[in-house]
Formats: sequence, C-alpha cells, structure tokens
Amino acid sequence: MEKDSRIRRHILIVEDDTTLAGGLCRALHHENSEAVSCGTLREAGVLLSGRQGTEEAFSLIVLDVNLPDGNGLDFLQQVKRKYDINVIMLTANDMETDIVTGLELGADDYITKPFSLAVLRARVALQLRRVEEREATSSSMEICVGEYCFDFMHMKFYHGTESIELSKTEQKLLRILVENRGITIPRERLFEYIWADGEEFVEENALSVTVKRLRDKLDAQEMIKTVYGIGYTWVMQ
Repeated sequence: MEKDSRIRRHILIVEDDTTLAGGLCRALHHENSEAVSCGTLREAGVLLSGRQGTEEAFSLIVLDVNLPDGNGLDFLQQVKRKYDINVIMLTANDMETDIVTGLELGADDYITKPFSLAVLRARVALQLRRVEEREATSSSMEICVGEYCFDFMHMKFYHGTESIELSKTEQKLLRILVENRGITIPRERLFEYIWADGEEFVEENALSVTVKRLRDKLDAQEMIKTVYGIGYTWVMQ
C-alpha cells in the first residue's frame, strides 16, 4: 500500500479543563494529525512562539474563551495579528453576541459546549482542508528576488546556487521584509512580529543584531536597507 504523503498537521488545544482537553487530544489524534493541549494563555503563547516557523508549526488552534489567566478573545486577536493560523473558538457561552464577537475578531469557526466529538472532528477536518488549500496555492510559489530564492514553506534559502542556513528568528525577519519589499517596516512592528508575547525580555539591540546577521549570511548589504529613525526595508528591484 502506498504511504500517505500528506503533511502531518499539529493542533493546539487551549482548554483548562484537563479531562476535556485530554479527550479532545485523543479524539483529534490520527495518522495525519496530532494535538497537544495547555491550560493557560501564557502556555499557549510559549508553545506558539516556539513552534511557528518550524516543521511542527500549528495549523489550527481550538481555543476556549474562558481561561484562568485571561480572555480567549483577546488572545485570538494577538494570534491573528502575528500568525497565519486557523482558530476554532470553544466556549460554554451560547449568547449570540459572543459568537458574533468571536467571528468579527477573526475566528474561523465557533463551537459551543456541550458538543459531540463527531461534530468537532468534522469542524476540525474542514479547517485543516482550508489550510491545505491555502498552502497548496502559496507553497508552489517561491519568492525569488534578484539572485535570491526563498522557500519559507520548506525552509530553504538560496543566494544563487548557495544554500544558506537561517535561524527561526532570521527567517521571521526575512519573511516580513521580502513579503513587503519596497516598504519600510517600523522597528516596533518587527519586534511584535519576531518576538511573541510571553517570551523573556528582549534587549533593545536584538533587532539590530538579527538584521546584521541576516545581511551577512545572505550577503545582502545592498538589499536590506536601514531607514534611520524608522526601521528597515528590502529594496524593490
């Protein structure tokens, strides 16, 4: 039998009811997907920042609204600002206003408790199909500018024929610069994008150091320009 070649999908469940979270992990675990859970928004932020940009990046979050250290709707806004991840909101609240608020803030789906596992599996499967469709559209397109080709999906980066190894932080910086080439990205926005909330204190010069390392690795001194007093830009060719 031919082996299934689909990418293994990773799901993050943010739910403080440990019994429910464990049940959801078991229900959503199969050959092509696995789920991990945490009970606080802080833990969720750490897991996200540690995995996004790696082969174990999360494709979907199942997010409870009411959590011990905050409101899931606030966390939803943070996630949608920083990451390209689908989110299903999970809550005991069945008020129409709660549902509308979640969808307006960017939730991709909304499930109220109690619910059947069959319904949850179907909703999750739908969101994962949407992720695959989106990636199929984007993954076939390398970003090639001048002598450079960057494949962020497979984490392969080339200057001419030379393959270049980049750290996760360097990859994040490169991606926001080349996807917005010709546009000056303010330092504040770069900090928000590269270093997620919940991480340890980041020194003020961390961005400057990361920019220098990226320039040196890519030999891109002429491509990555400093706009003094504002931020950085990848020059348009």
